[in-house]
Amino acid sequence: MSQVSLTIDGIEVQAAPGTSVLEAAKKAGIKIPTLCYLEEINEIGACRICLVEVQGARTLQASCVTPVAPGMVVRTNTPAVRHARKLNLELIMSNHPQECLTCPRSTNCELQQLASELGITEIRFSGANPSYEPDLSSASLVRDPRKCILCRRCVSVCEKVQQVSAIAPQERGFNTIVAPAFLEPLGDTACVNCGQCALVCPTAAIHEKDQTAEVWAALSDPRKHVVVQTAPAVRVSIGEMFGLEPGSVVTGQMVAALRKLGFDKVFDTDFTADLTIMEEGSELLQRIQNGGRLPLITSCSPGWIKFIEHFYPRLLPHLSTCKSPQQMFGALAKTYYAEKSGIDPADIFVVSIMPCTAKKFEAGRQGMNGSGYQDVDVVLTTRELGRMLKEAGIDFNSLTEEEYDHPLGISTGAGVIFGSTGGVMEAALRTAYELVTGRTLPTLDFKEVRGLAGIKEASVDLNGTVLNVAVANGLANAREMMDRVKNGKRYHFIEIMCCPGGCIGGGGQPIPTNKEIRTKRAAGIYSADESMPLRKSHENPAVQALYKEFLGEPLGHKSHELLHTRYTARGKY
Repeated sequence: MSQVSLTIDGIEVQAAPGTSVLEAAKKAGIKIPTLCYLEEINEIGACRICLVEVQGARTLQASCVTPVAPGMVVRTNTPAVRHARKLNLELIMSNHPQECLTCPRSTNCELQQLASELGITEIRFSGANPSYEPDLSSASLVRDPRKCILCRRCVSVCEKVQQVSAIAPQERGFNTIVAPAFLEPLGDTACVNCGQCALVCPTAAIHEKDQTAEVWAALSDPRKHVVVQTAPAVRVSIGEMFGLEPGSVVTGQMVAALRKLGFDKVFDTDFTADLTIMEEGSELLQRIQNGGRLPLITSCSPGWIKFIEHFYPRLLPHLSTCKSPQQMFGALAKTYYAEKSGIDPADIFVVSIMPCTAKKFEAGRQGMNGSGYQDVDVVLTTRELGRMLKEAGIDFNSLTEEEYDHPLGISTGAGVIFGSTGGVMEAALRTAYELVTGRTLPTLDFKEVRGLAGIKEASVDLNGTVLNVAVANGLANAREMMDRVKNGKRYHFIEIMCCPGGCIGGGGQPIPTNKEIRTKRAAGIYSADESMPLRKSHENPAVQALYKEFLGEPLGHKSHELLHTRYTARGKY
């Protein structure tokens, strides 16, 4: 394909036809500020912050939607450009509440950052500043329309990446508001609580529902035995809250930090990820051997579960009945662990640290009380944990590594890779292969199901039975996968994760989260797996002891009581 030659700030630049001036400048090392822009997702030129001069054009042009042209001459830093950008930003800020010091996005707000970069030192204009009440109806997310700048990034992600379309611009003109249809509460819609909108929101118009006060209260209550579990993906992202490179594996420092916060026991969700493989793998083999409903579809991702309940309820029988590792942990903490420790389960308070906002919704779902109590009391996102550690004055980067507590802190590399798309599938294949064939795997790495591609397929020979498997991440890809199943394409096992990249790209992860950062976090996950002494779920000695001492066998009576659940068909509205 022939390249287009143009000049940007006196530099000759080559770009492919159709490339925007913004992207061409970026490749040339020239930064043009943006606010509403998300590459390939939201390219609408709404904010007018990326204005540039194009020789021969009558007006300044939005560089994010202006394609390059042969011989084009672009200037990005003229007095007119700087004045226009600054004026447009001032107009946006005139209709924005001045609550920076108390805002959950303070110091990590794109509007705040741009104001600093463009040299805005006063608010010259006063807008209408409509007084909207925050929408607190969701179990996972808070929608605060007062802070919305109408960039529509959340709308584009919800519509294009997740294909849920729970929110959209409502009303017209100065009355425009981003909200669910008919201005319904978010909690009453088909929103799946994935939080991808919160990840891309430049301000705090959408953010996670903060539950740190509940955890501080529990830690301060001498009657409570407070235990915490940490999801696989948190160990490769919490370091970002303290300036570390994305993908840095900080498991030991994280454990030490949680002990300093005052948790009585620090456990690992990877333990119940290994347990999930035992239960879900047994369920898969049972369905194959007994002519059960195939394909079996994983049930670890709560955003995905709510999605299928809303949009594909007829396919619910394909879901594994397994609870997610988070919920399995909560049930065992208040039964098995309580019994072994001699602690009244009524006094045990279970906190989850998750990369996910949908986990907050999941903890309150019907049926998540197999222990006789609410199995998981509070779910905190990675971001909430970061804020708690800062509030406590913990110098995270200087901490000496510590180990998880036993027995619910013992895990394998198979549990770790749950944090990345394809990880559940790979962990299941490691165990299924050895249990079915009786042979040791020649290699533990099923690279066919790794990577950030939206849909991946593979075939695995299990002692003469060829297993056709597929992996999808992001709900647009999940929708395509469900349409394939509806249309009769044959699979045995499908892993679906709600968020792009899986849990490494969860809605509760540090901001920003983009493709480059997801790639680094995934590399951290597989590095952590390779460093583990055990890498197969069925070799976890603590899981073996759990079955021997308490559960009996996979899919047994007690397992069904504590570790399995049912799902509910939901309307779209």
